[in-house]
Amino acid sequence: MSEDTSSSRLPKVDAVDRRILAVLQRDAGITLAALAKQVHLSQTPCWKRIQRLEAEGVITGRVALVSPEKIGLGLTVFVSIEARDHSKDWLDAFAAAVSAMPEVMDLYRMAGDVDYMLRVVVADMTAYDAFYKRLIAAVPLKNVTSRFAMERIKSSTAYPVPALPSEGRAPPRRGG
Repeated sequence: MSEDTSSSRLPKVDAVDRRILAVLQRDAGITLAALAKQVHLSQTPCWKRIQRLEAEGVITGRVALVSPEKIGLGLTVFVSIEARDHSKDWLDAFAAAVSAMPEVMDLYRMAGDVDYMLRVVVADMTAYDAFYKRLIAAVPLKNVTSRFAMERIKSSTAYPVPALPSEGRAPPRRGG
Protein backbone atom coordinates (compact mmCIF):
# COMPACT_ATOMS: atom_id res chain seq x y z
CA MET A 1 0.00 0.00 0.00
CA SER A 2 2.79 2.47 0.76
CA GLU A 3 5.25 3.51 -1.88
CA ASP A 4 9.00 3.12 -1.43
CA THR A 5 10.52 6.54 -1.85
CA SER A 6 14.09 5.68 -0.95
CA SER A 7 16.52 7.55 -3.17
CA SER A 8 18.21 4.31 -4.24
CA ARG A 9 15.02 3.32 -6.07
CA LEU A 10 14.12 6.67 -7.58
CA PRO A 11 14.39 6.92 -11.36
CA LYS A 12 17.13 9.15 -12.75
CA VAL A 13 15.47 12.45 -13.65
CA ASP A 14 17.92 14.96 -15.09
CA ALA A 15 17.50 18.67 -15.81
CA VAL A 16 16.01 18.08 -19.29
CA ASP A 17 13.53 15.55 -17.88
CA ARG A 18 12.54 18.13 -15.26
CA ARG A 19 11.88 20.74 -17.96
CA ILE A 20 9.76 18.21 -19.86
CA LEU A 21 7.78 17.42 -16.70
CA ALA A 22 7.19 21.10 -15.94
CA VAL A 23 5.85 21.76 -19.46
CA LEU A 24 3.68 18.62 -19.59
CA GLN A 25 2.11 19.45 -16.22
CA ARG A 26 1.02 22.81 -17.63
CA ASP A 27 -0.26 21.32 -20.91
CA ALA A 28 -0.22 17.57 -21.58
CA GLY A 29 -1.81 18.25 -24.98
CA ILE A 30 1.18 20.19 -26.29
CA THR A 31 2.50 18.89 -29.58
CA LEU A 32 5.74 16.97 -29.51
CA ALA A 33 7.31 19.57 -31.81
CA ALA A 34 6.39 22.44 -29.48
CA LEU A 35 7.53 20.53 -26.40
CA ALA A 36 10.85 19.57 -27.99
CA LYS A 37 11.44 23.20 -28.96
CA GLN A 38 10.70 24.43 -25.41
CA VAL A 39 13.12 21.97 -23.82
CA HIS A 40 15.80 22.40 -26.52
CA LEU A 41 15.74 18.86 -27.93
CA SER A 42 14.87 17.35 -31.27
CA GLN A 43 11.59 15.43 -31.39
CA THR A 44 12.92 11.86 -31.29
CA PRO A 45 15.05 12.25 -28.12
CA CYS A 46 12.21 14.20 -26.51
CA TRP A 47 9.72 11.42 -27.31
CA LYS A 48 12.13 8.76 -26.00
CA ARG A 49 12.47 10.68 -22.72
CA ILE A 50 8.68 10.91 -22.36
CA GLN A 51 8.36 7.16 -23.00
CA ARG A 52 11.08 6.43 -20.42
CA LEU A 53 9.43 8.71 -17.85
CA GLU A 54 6.15 6.87 -18.40
CA ALA A 55 7.79 3.43 -18.20
CA GLU A 56 9.53 4.40 -14.95
CA GLY A 57 6.27 5.65 -13.43
CA VAL A 58 7.37 9.29 -13.20
CA ILE A 59 4.54 10.23 -15.58
CA THR A 60 1.53 8.29 -14.32
CA GLY A 61 -1.10 9.48 -16.79
CA ARG A 62 -2.38 12.26 -19.01
CA VAL A 63 -5.76 13.77 -18.23
CA ALA A 64 -8.15 16.61 -19.01
CA LEU A 65 -8.72 18.90 -16.04
CA VAL A 66 -12.40 19.66 -15.48
CA SER A 67 -14.05 22.48 -13.56
CA PRO A 68 -16.11 20.73 -10.87
CA GLU A 69 -18.62 23.60 -10.68
CA LYS A 70 -19.32 23.40 -14.41
CA ILE A 71 -20.37 19.75 -14.07
CA GLY A 72 -22.53 20.29 -11.01
CA LEU A 73 -20.03 19.45 -8.27
CA GLY A 74 -20.11 22.67 -6.31
CA LEU A 75 -19.30 21.47 -2.78
CA THR A 76 -15.83 20.45 -1.59
CA VAL A 77 -15.55 18.89 1.85
CA PHE A 78 -12.40 18.02 3.78
CA VAL A 79 -13.18 15.07 6.00
CA SER A 80 -10.98 14.20 8.99
CA ILE A 81 -11.32 10.69 10.33
CA GLU A 82 -10.18 9.20 13.62
CA ALA A 83 -10.12 5.41 13.69
CA ARG A 84 -10.94 3.17 16.67
CA ASP A 85 -9.02 0.30 15.16
CA HIS A 86 -5.50 0.53 13.72
CA SER A 87 -5.12 -3.05 12.55
CA LYS A 88 -4.04 -4.00 9.04
CA ASP A 89 -7.40 -5.71 8.41
CA TRP A 90 -9.30 -2.56 9.37
CA LEU A 91 -7.03 -0.36 7.25
CA ASP A 92 -7.42 -2.67 4.24
CA ALA A 93 -11.22 -2.63 4.59
CA PHE A 94 -11.29 1.14 5.11
CA ALA A 95 -8.98 1.87 2.17
CA ALA A 96 -10.96 -0.42 -0.14
CA ALA A 97 -14.33 1.05 0.88
CA VAL A 98 -13.25 4.68 0.64
CA SER A 99 -11.28 4.17 -2.58
CA ALA A 100 -14.43 2.76 -4.20
CA MET A 101 -16.41 5.95 -3.43
CA PRO A 102 -16.21 8.17 -6.51
CA GLU A 103 -16.79 11.35 -4.48
CA VAL A 104 -13.44 10.86 -2.73
CA MET A 105 -10.81 12.70 -4.73
CA ASP A 106 -7.93 12.25 -2.27
CA LEU A 107 -7.32 9.92 0.67
CA TYR A 108 -4.33 10.39 2.97
CA ARG A 109 -3.14 8.60 6.09
CA MET A 110 -2.04 11.35 8.44
CA ALA A 111 0.29 11.98 11.36
CA GLY A 112 -1.05 14.09 14.20
CA ASP A 113 -4.47 14.40 15.78
CA VAL A 114 -6.42 12.73 12.94
CA ASP A 115 -5.74 9.42 11.26
CA TYR A 116 -7.07 10.02 7.74
CA MET A 117 -7.97 13.02 5.60
CA LEU A 118 -10.27 12.91 2.58
CA ARG A 119 -11.08 15.52 -0.03
CA VAL A 120 -14.63 14.88 -1.15
CA VAL A 121 -16.42 16.63 -4.02
CA VAL A 122 -20.21 16.47 -4.31
CA ALA A 123 -23.08 18.46 -5.81
CA ASP A 124 -24.55 19.85 -2.59
CA MET A 125 -25.29 19.22 1.08
CA THR A 126 -27.89 16.55 0.27
CA ALA A 127 -25.31 14.64 -1.77
CA TYR A 128 -22.76 15.02 1.03
CA ASP A 129 -25.25 13.67 3.57
CA ALA A 130 -25.78 10.57 1.40
CA PHE A 131 -22.00 10.16 1.08
CA TYR A 132 -21.55 10.58 4.85
CA LYS A 133 -24.11 7.87 5.59
CA ARG A 134 -22.34 5.45 3.21
CA LEU A 135 -18.97 6.32 4.78
CA ILE A 136 -20.01 5.67 8.37
CA ALA A 137 -21.76 2.44 7.35
CA ALA A 138 -18.68 1.12 5.51
CA VAL A 139 -16.37 0.52 8.50
CA PRO A 140 -16.40 1.40 12.20
CA LEU A 141 -15.01 4.91 12.83
CA LYS A 142 -14.27 6.77 16.07
CA ASN A 143 -14.87 10.31 14.82
CA VAL A 144 -15.66 12.06 11.53
CA THR A 145 -15.24 15.82 11.18
CA SER A 146 -16.37 17.62 8.03
CA ARG A 147 -15.03 21.00 6.96
CA PHE A 148 -16.82 22.69 4.08
CA ALA A 149 -14.84 24.80 1.63
CA MET A 150 -16.43 28.18 0.99
CA GLU A 151 -14.15 29.20 -1.87
CA ARG A 152 -11.32 27.62 -3.84
CA ILE A 153 -8.60 30.25 -3.98
CA LYS A 154 -5.84 28.14 -5.52
CA SER A 155 -5.91 24.69 -7.02
CA SER A 156 -3.13 22.99 -8.91
CA THR A 157 -2.37 19.54 -10.16
CA ALA A 158 1.18 20.51 -11.17
CA TYR A 159 3.92 19.60 -8.73
CA PRO A 160 6.80 22.05 -8.44
CA VAL A 161 9.67 20.33 -10.21
CA PRO A 162 12.77 21.18 -8.16
CA ALA A 163 15.99 21.92 -9.97
CA LEU A 164 18.88 19.57 -9.45
CA PRO A 165 21.31 20.86 -6.81
CA SER A 166 23.93 21.53 -9.49
CA GLU A 167 21.48 23.68 -11.50
CA GLY A 168 21.20 26.31 -8.79
CA ARG A 169 24.92 27.07 -8.59
CA ALA A 170 26.76 29.59 -10.69
CA PRO A 171 29.54 28.10 -12.81
CA PRO A 172 33.02 28.54 -11.32
CA ARG A 173 34.84 31.68 -12.45
CA ARG A 174 38.00 31.21 -14.42
CA GLY A 175 41.00 33.45 -14.46
CA GLY A 176 41.58 36.55 -12.45
